[in-house]
Amino acid sequence: MADAPKVQLARYDNSNYDPGAGAVKRSIWFLVNALFIHTKLHPSSGLRVALLRLFGAKIGQGVVIKPGVNVKYPWRLVIGDHVWIGEDAWLDSIVTITVGSNCCISQGAYLCTGNHDWTDPAFGLRLASITLEDGVWVGAKALVGPGVIMRSHSIAAAGSVISKDTQAYGIYRGNPAEKVGERKIRPDA
Repeated sequence: MADAPKVQLARYDNSNYDPGAGAVKRSIWFLVNALFIHTKLHPSSGLRVALLRLFGAKIGQGVVIKPGVNVKYPWRLVIGDHVWIGEDAWLDSIVTITVGSNCCISQGAYLCTGNHDWTDPAFGLRLASITLEDGVWVGAKALVGPGVIMRSHSIAAAGSVISKDTQAYGIYRGNPAEKVGERKIRPDA
């Protein structure tokens, strides 16, 4: 394997990536994120929602964002109504993350929109949006990878790695996540 191609990180170049905002706005956001969103010192979900909206996030009504959440770029975040985002969730919105209504993103979940091309000697960046349709539940410490669409009311069990689209009402578990069941929701009494 001495002559096999090798990774050359010195050749890495993401100068063609557009973060969607200038350096000043990004710098101010990183400070606001650290002081008010990612911190556990401020218990107010309303303040977090207001600040995310101020920086361009499109957020519906009744959204609860717990302390410790980390958001890369709020201007690339679209959230429907009545969404819960748990402590220490990371919304790595290098490109758009769309969250439908009535979704739950549990504690420590990671929504990752970027990866690297491991076939590229320069380790180039690969980006793809994530969509969580209405009623989706991303369990604690689960990872949803770039380009994934979690279909209506599907579930990523705790600690699962979702690297492919899910089926509506499917329950997925493991690494890589496999469908293990169908979600059945009781009718209202």
